[in-house]
Amino acid sequence: MSDDEQTPRTTGGTEDGKAAATGATGGPRPEEIRFFGTTWVDHTGHYALRRAGLAVGALAAAVAACFVLRFAFQGLRIANTGGIVNGLVIVMFAVCSAIACRKTWEGFQRRPDDPAREDSLRSLKAIGFIGSLLAYAARCLIEAPGERLRRAEYETALARYEKRRGSRTGNPAARKKPKRGK
Repeated sequence: MSDDEQTPRTTGGTEDGKAAATGATGGPRPEEIRFFGTTWVDHTGHYALRRAGLAVGALAAAVAACFVLRFAFQGLRIANTGGIVNGLVIVMFAVCSAIACRKTWEGFQRRPDDPAREDSLRSLKAIGFIGSLLAYAARCLIEAPGERLRRAEYETALARYEKRRGSRTGNPAARKKPKRGK
């Protein structure tokens, strides 16, 4: 796919660099959500089917991941690493999964206050990927993940655009230019 055929990604919302880009109609365009594009705006394009499919897919991936972790844990048992190591591994995956679930869920509700802090938690989220998958599956049952956040930003951008557009009077290009004194 060439660069000309790709749709530019936009972010909606605040004026600090996240302002929505204007579309062909001159208004703000909604931000795309992975697997949904912009169908979350009006729930077209098999939106409900996509949500259900993604929820089932995320749950299936979480179950498969649990089986993989079970085999890894059996490997630790076979290696006779000891009870304390086995306990630490279980606690580590449980705590990391809980933190990843919470952070993933919070990411669907609001933008991160400190992106550097979110980057530092990336490895912890990778270890607790089962929690992230479960949060994603649960959110798909409610709405497209991040839809409420993006909808609020998009509606704010639309309201701001309409306010700016409504305050203009007429076509500025058609205005008569003032004559300069002779």
